[in-house]
Amino acid sequence: MTARLDLRLAPAALAVWAVTLLGLWAGWLPAAVVAALACFAVLPLSRVRSRAGARAVLVVLLLAGVAASGIAVRSHTAERNPLRLAAERGESVTARVELTMAPRPLHGTSFGASRAEDRALVRAELLSAELGGALVRAGGSVVLLVPTESWRDLIAGQRVTVTAQAVPPRAGELTVAMLPVYRPPAEVEPAPEWQRLTAEMRAGLREVAAARLGSEAAGLLPGLVVGDTSGLPPEVRQDFETAGLSHLTAVSGANLAIVCGAVLVLLRLLGAGPLPSAIGAGLALLGFVGLAGPEPSVLRAAVMGAITLLALVLGRRRSALPVLSASVLVLLLVLPELATSAGFALSVAATAGLVLLAPAWAAVLRDRGVPSGLAEAIAVPVAAHLVTAPLIAAIAGEISLVAIPANLLVTPVIAPATVFGALATVVAPVASWPAGALCALAGPELEWVLLIAEKAASVPGAAFDWPAGTGGGALLAVLVVIGLIVLRGRRIRLLAAVAVLLAALVVVPVRTVLPGWPPTGWSAVACDVGQGDGLVLSTGRKGEAVVVDTGPDPRRAAKCLRRLGIRRISLIVLSHLHADHVNGLAGVLSEIPVGAVAIGPLREPRWAFEEVVEAARQHGTPIRTMHSGQRLAAGPSLSLAVLAPDPGSADKQTAEDANDASVVLRARTPVGRVLLTGDIELQGQAELLSGDAELRAEVLKVPHHGSRYTAPRFLRRVRPRVALISVGAGNDYGHPSPVITDGLARAGARVLRTDREGDIAILPGERGPELRTRGDPIRAVD
Repeated sequence: MTARLDLRLAPAALAVWAVTLLGLWAGWLPAAVVAALACFAVLPLSRVRSRAGARAVLVVLLLAGVAASGIAVRSHTAERNPLRLAAERGESVTARVELTMAPRPLHGTSFGASRAEDRALVRAELLSAELGGALVRAGGSVVLLVPTESWRDLIAGQRVTVTAQAVPPRAGELTVAMLPVYRPPAEVEPAPEWQRLTAEMRAGLREVAAARLGSEAAGLLPGLVVGDTSGLPPEVRQDFETAGLSHLTAVSGANLAIVCGAVLVLLRLLGAGPLPSAIGAGLALLGFVGLAGPEPSVLRAAVMGAITLLALVLGRRRSALPVLSASVLVLLLVLPELATSAGFALSVAATAGLVLLAPAWAAVLRDRGVPSGLAEAIAVPVAAHLVTAPLIAAIAGEISLVAIPANLLVTPVIAPATVFGALATVVAPVASWPAGALCALAGPELEWVLLIAEKAASVPGAAFDWPAGTGGGALLAVLVVIGLIVLRGRRIRLLAAVAVLLAALVVVPVRTVLPGWPPTGWSAVACDVGQGDGLVLSTGRKGEAVVVDTGPDPRRAAKCLRRLGIRRISLIVLSHLHADHVNGLAGVLSEIPVGAVAIGPLREPRWAFEEVVEAARQHGTPIRTMHSGQRLAAGPSLSLAVLAPDPGSADKQTAEDANDASVVLRARTPVGRVLLTGDIELQGQAELLSGDAELRAEVLKVPHHGSRYTAPRFLRRVRPRVALISVGAGNDYGHPSPVITDGLARAGARVLRTDREGDIAILPGERGPELRTRGDPIRAVD
């Protein structure tokens, strides 16, 4: 007989989550109103003592009222914080803060369109601030965006002084301000001793792993153990995302459960009773939290890991759901900012799936003759993937078709690799040789995980696009629920299995190999590379092209080129050295022969120039310098004229001028003139307008992803019939600006965006340029 689920605390957890979201997104006043209404509703219900339903509603109202009151107070405090008020006025402040996390390099672009690792994110607690010449002592959470190089050695617990122009935080946060910092920290105090010790242990693991393992495995092991992915190559991170294995490199409840479970098993083997074993496992959990850092994400993972441990100790699966609900309640009351955290939602969903679905599915498999261990190994990843798929689709805008088999294949080796890595972390500060031996024991498991990630990511159709956002996630959730209900019938399960097999054998290969793309005779294609640029110009020779910028992702530009059938690139032009234009270079160089790489005279940011040089050197590709006045015949149907920058401009520019130092090209193609503008802003546009360069073009790659820093006079001078905007879906920069898109449309230009259209091809037509987006019919431009 199946045990009934204990759902008593689940409605309260959902109610607390809902009112917390209300307070974060709508502000303190709506939350205060909800708190007042909950109090008024509690009074009549408190007199009803005989009905269980009334008591359950009373508990929900009480907890929702407490949560609403708490978030109202916190939101009001954050909104009235002196630093928040200064941020809304755009004032410059000098703040004394205590770091609550170590600097974490950003992946992709950051403020100023700089490279990922050039900027790092740091969360800190405000201690005091100098505002308008007066010293104000105030608390509150702040976010710092800092130079990685001069901040990389700092750790949580250190106090520093920073000067920055404060800006308001993003909506839905209790952060009082964001501080973009461009200087090294000042007045640095040492961290507490225990935090210095844990930092040394993490550093020791990185050093020992680097000495005993291959570069990719050495980067993966710290990620697997403590969530440190700083040494993981970008292409490996991309493989893990496509294969649905990214959760392995984040501190999760699974990590903690593995380590603490190993301690629990060891103590039981040594003869310890249930209580001492549970205490030992709990101490291991506390030690692991200290090692990974007491950040909200780690604390959330600790709670989820504790749920698993509790279920193991009590031996009662029925108790896991109430414990999960109680954990959600406590976490949201203590750390309300978790309500908007994707990681928190994924953890709760995955844990709920393991509690509600995995045991029942494993039992069904055992009843059908599947061995016990194999039944659990199948049921757990399937349940976890199904319940988290809608959230992942909403966040990432894609669905992985290989996540379940990939997780099935790596699951057996994750536990030993994590345990060996955790032991190496503890041993490394004391003795490097035993730590190295432990890392070597983890080596084969890590190589297996890397192999599965690479092979899974390279499967044709491994992931396909899905509508991002709440609507896309809700749609997939509905389909999953319907599927679970429908598949309860045996015949329908058989039909579904046949349909999936046919799709794997026919639909996926046809979709991948014969998708009706690229259109015949294309002249230019704007690749959908996310928040960045990636343009391809056909030279007129079959399979050959010139590429202008390679986007922020190490693989997306290369995938676009493969879809276009490009087998040789005569020239790659990097308009400027920001991450959203150069990060995909290594991926392209590794897959397609390239004749040369061209850059402008400015060699800043320096780190980016050095990486471009190194990537080109590894593939034997020469580097050329481009500046105004140069002309190039790139093929039978393509010629290029360089309009900017001036060859002597680099002497007067710094890294902050990189956007306006972009290489600007005018290409002559069968569709007419194509103007490629990089990220030039007002200054760069003014210099072009003041010169005698011919700017008129049929096709314009709109500067800087359609940002508001585009002069209407510049657009009027170009007068494009087609305006291409290369931009990432849901980006945080507000690109493109409605002012720019509306102005282009009013001027008669057809505006197309890669975040909405995907890859965009321009073809010659009888009445001018014709457009085709990937999968859409040709549309003529009147």
